Amino acid sequence: MTPAEPPRPPKLLDRLRDACRVRNLSPRTADAYAGWAERFIRFHGIRHPDTMGEPEVNAFLTQLAVARHVAASTQNQALAALLFLYGPVLGRPLDHLAVVRAKRPHRLPVVLSRAEVGRVLAELDGVPWLVSALLYGAGLRVVEALAARVRDVDLDRGELTVRDGKGWKDRVTVLPAALADPLRAQLGRARAAHAADLAAGCGRVSLPHALARKYPGADREWGWQYIFPASGRCVDPRDGAEKRHHQHESVIQRAVKAAVGRAGVAKHATPHTFRHAFATHLLEDGYDIRTVQELLGHDDVSTTMIYCHALNRGGRGVRSPLDGPAARGLPPGPAPVRLLTGAG
Repeated sequence: MTPAEPPRPPKLLDRLRDACRVRNLSPRTADAYAGWAERFIRFHGIRHPDTMGEPEVNAFLTQLAVARHVAASTQNQALAALLFLYGPVLGRPLDHLAVVRAKRPHRLPVVLSRAEVGRVLAELDGVPWLVSALLYGAGLRVVEALAARVRDVDLDRGELTVRDGKGWKDRVTVLPAALADPLRAQLGRARAAHAADLAAGCGRVSLPHALARKYPGADREWGWQYIFPASGRCVDPRDGAEKRHHQHESVIQRAVKAAVGRAGVAKHATPHTFRHAFATHLLEDGYDIRTVQELLGHDDVSTTMIYCHALNRGGRGVRSPLDGPAARGLPPGPAPVRLLTGAG
């Protein structure tokens, strides 16, 4: 009898994804790390990372900054991915990295005025409108709104619990009373979709961490379903089961981009801009910056303080001295320029 062949060792990128899963990193982080590992390998002519080290990593990261002029955040993500690849995955931590780093610019957030928020929301409808209204009304990130589950909403108390937000932190934020009825209607549509899935022998949803093993059957319960379910079911790569995920963030991004154009807003506004407007408008209304920090889920109040630039009027809320009593002594402005289109 021929002995059975030993199982093949998992491929490198599969090992990387497994290492991410063991450390409870998000699937988005695992995808990003795998993408950077693949780019690194291709950059060096499909060489295995085991045959390379610090010089090759330095060369790859340096060309990102020097030749490709990537943003500092992009280069930092690539560095984190390669440090993870060589540390937890290959067991060869990198110690000597002389990397030319892309300079991280200091950017102020784009903030829409209250009138601009109203104009953009007026150009939206359906799920994109409701999600965008939640981003502005509750200060959510796009993924936080789309990943919200039925159990996270308390319409009676006017609260929305954000589970596993950025940095795997939970927080409670305000749920606008104006969205109570639209949310009830959306929950009704989500419940109808879930009932149809159950009737078809499906109805499962992905659960965080190891809850599917701890609570068998919980992935079919109504409370764990997404408020904004996707239009169709898909196969979960982690266990091969057919499940219904939440709406993809690109649906909201495309809808908001089109709405901004139709509203005639010249600012570079994205769905995340609604979160900036939430923070700025709360500070304008006199709410304490620590309260705003807690609602946004920031670790450090200095992150929240960046929104102080938009308070009241002008830079840092300062009124120009030219708009004060001295303006009464100003001479009248120059006469308008007349354009000559011909003789006479």
